[in-house]
Amino acid sequence: MAYYSTNDFKSGLKVMLDGNPCSIMENEYVKPGKGQAFNRVKLRNLRSGKVLEKTFKSGENLEAADIVEVEMEYLYNDGELWNFMDPVTFEQIAADKTAMRDAAKWLKDDSNEKCTIMLFNGVPLNVSAPNFVVLKIVETDPGVRGDTSGGGGKPAKLETGAVVRVPLFVQQEESVRVDTRTGDYLERA
Repeated sequence: MAYYSTNDFKSGLKVMLDGNPCSIMENEYVKPGKGQAFNRVKLRNLRSGKVLEKTFKSGENLEAADIVEVEMEYLYNDGELWNFMDPVTFEQIAADKTAMRDAAKWLKDDSNEKCTIMLFNGVPLNVSAPNFVVLKIVETDPGVRGDTSGGGGKPAKLETGAVVRVPLFVQQEESVRVDTRTGDYLERA
């Protein structure tokens, strides 16, 4: 079992804290004028998504979390679980709603989109959708010429149910490219 000293702490490091896998978001080394040095650390619990702030004395150790990130293809949603397949071994994994988080609104069945899945002891903790997806607009208002006082955009509902703001010239039934990290329209596809 590997351990990380406070000297090894950096953003993105995965550690175990109170039996839960956590990712270090920020680490600040503090050396007060009087007393022992310590690290003020901001961690994200990978199971619940909650952010914690903890302090560790200089030289303390934390156990390394057994976390693996794998790239898998999205297959389908059976109502409760989202199913993914490893393109090399053809092994399938199912992720629940808590692991999917925002990724669920960007994936459509049989799209074979490549997603990054964070596994802890073989169980999906987090699913990241591909950075860019192409989806069809199923519902949007027609753009009215000259209606640019509100920034020149309008809401559009995509085939997965997600809603993004698109320019006025984009029409219903067109496919658009969307950045899944921000939810922003990029271009027509």
